[in-house]
This record gives sequence, C-alpha cells and structure tokens, in this order.
Amino acid sequence: MISGSTRLVALLGQPVAESLSPRMHNAAFAARGLDWAYVACEVAPERFDSAIRGLDDLGFAGANVTIPHKRAAAGLSDEAEGPSVNTLVFRDGRSFGFNTDKEIVAGIEAERVCLIGDGGAAAALLPALTGEVRTFSRTGKWPPDASDADLILNATPVRDELFVEPRPGQTVVDLAYRADGGATALVEAARAVGCEVVDGLEALVRQGAASFELWTGVAPPVDAMRAAVRSA
Repeated sequence: MISGSTRLVALLGQPVAESLSPRMHNAAFAARGLDWAYVACEVAPERFDSAIRGLDDLGFAGANVTIPHKRAAAGLSDEAEGPSVNTLVFRDGRSFGFNTDKEIVAGIEAERVCLIGDGGAAAALLPALTGEVRTFSRTGKWPPDASDADLILNATPVRDELFVEPRPGQTVVDLAYRADGGATALVEAARAVGCEVVDGLEALVRQGAASFELWTGVAPPVDAMRAAVRSA
C-alpha cells in the first residue's frame, strides 16, 4: 500500500501496459524492506516534457524511460550520461540521466556486431559494444546481415519476426520479451542452434538492477528481481 511516506518511481513510455518493470521493481523494494513503489505511466511524446516536470514537482525519486522517449530524456536532463538514457534520478531540484542499458552487454566481447535497430535503445548500447558494429534498420541498411557476426543484438521491440538466422557459435542478445515469459522468434531460433543467449527478461533484470541502485543507494536483490520476471 502506498502511504504519504512512500518514495515513488515511475516508468514512462508508450506503450507500457505489458511491461514487467513494475512487477520486478516492486518485488525488489519488498525484498530490501523499502517503503518504495514503482508505477507505470503511459506518456505520449508530446506530453513527455510536462510529465518529467510533473514527476519532479510531485517528489518522485526517479524514473525509468522506455520507447520512444530515451533520447528525449537525455535532452531534458540537467546532466545526462550520453545521448540516450533510460534512468532518471531527481535530486535537489535537478534531473540526472543515466544509461543502465549498457549493463545488458557488459562483459560480452565481440569482434563483429550485428546491431538491429537505430532508436534510443541501440544508441544506449553502442558505448558498451566492442569491435566493429554494423547497424541495420528499416530506415537505413536492410535486411540485417549477421553472417560473419560474433554478436547479434536486437534493439527493437519486435518479437515475432525473425530478422536473421542465428548460427552456432554466435551470441544473441534480444531486448524484446513477452510478458508471459515465452521466447521471441530470435531467442527461440538462437537456442535451437546452441547460441549463448541473453533474452529480454535477463536484459530487463540487468539494466533494472543498476537503476535500482542508482535510486536507492542499496545493493539490488538480483535473485528476487529475476524470480519476479521469470514467474510472470
């Protein structure tokens, strides 16, 4: 139950109805015994600026930002970690934008990367990618070519279309996920040929754990967060 002393964090995006972030973060707050609550807010692009100001005025501790607002969030932050951010912290009347999406690919070494998507998520991941990165999008080079890639990275919300056929020996990271826990087309194909896979639920946990620590200053209960999304 939310009380007058409860610290609030929001998820801002469009759409957000199927997001598992509220389930994950509220489980994390409970696991650490924190009187915090996480709420999802559907925000259209033309209202995003006023939504950010409203959260700060209402005393929110911070927010997560998802499609299509990550670049806009960086531009509206008083200080931003790069051109695309997914986590906001409000402190002393100022807003700070952080890129915790890069934690999704932390530690993954690749000489050649096939990056699918050119939106805010792709921009957030770029600083953490090693090697040669080739970006593919429907507004640019298409279809994707992953024939010589070590890493295939889907930074789009598409779940049911298989853009490339993974092959053995590749690593596949897919940011998209199904709220019921089912595999996306890319993850299913990658697992079928024995690829190392980071699916969308694991990606959600990795970036979410970093966001949790930025807001609360407390070590994230990663196991509780992972259990919350896997049991959805």
